[in-house]
Amino acid sequence: MPDPTAAAQSTPVASQNLLGIPPTLLPEDHPDMAVGAAIDDGADPRDEAMAHPDSSLAWALLAQESLADGDTVVAYACARTGYHRGLDALRRAGWRGQGPIPASHKPNRGFLRALAVLGESARRIGEHDEAERIEAFLREADPSLLG
Repeated sequence: MPDPTAAAQSTPVASQNLLGIPPTLLPEDHPDMAVGAAIDDGADPRDEAMAHPDSSLAWALLAQESLADGDTVVAYACARTGYHRGLDALRRAGWRGQGPIPASHKPNRGFLRALAVLGESARRIGEHDEAERIEAFLREADPSLLG
C-alpha cells in the first residue's frame, strides 16, 4: 500500500487539502462492496441495480455500458442516479459538501466512478458547464483521479 504521507508530499500544493477537512470514508458495509463482489463473480449490473438500488457502483456500471453502446442519454440518467445515491451515502457518513473523498478507500470508488461517468456523459450531451463542475468536484474529492 502506498505511503499516504509520501503521496501528500509529492502532490502539488494547489491540489492538496489545504482546508484541513478530514476525508469522508463510506462504511465498509456500503452496498457497493456487495455489488463489486457480485460483479467479480459474473453478475449482471442490471440485476445488481435491482437488488441494490442504493449502490452507486451498479448505476455507474450501467452508465458505462450505455456509453459503450452509444446510448448517452441512458448513460447520463444512470450516472446521475449513481451520483445522487452516492451523495446520500456521503452525507450519512458525515460529508458536508466539501473535502476529500479518497479513491484509495474502496467503498468510495463506486460514487467516484458514477461521478466520472456523469461528467463524461454530460460532456457528450453538450452540458459543458456541468462537465466542468464535475471535473472540479473530482479534483477536490481526489486529485489523483485526474492525472
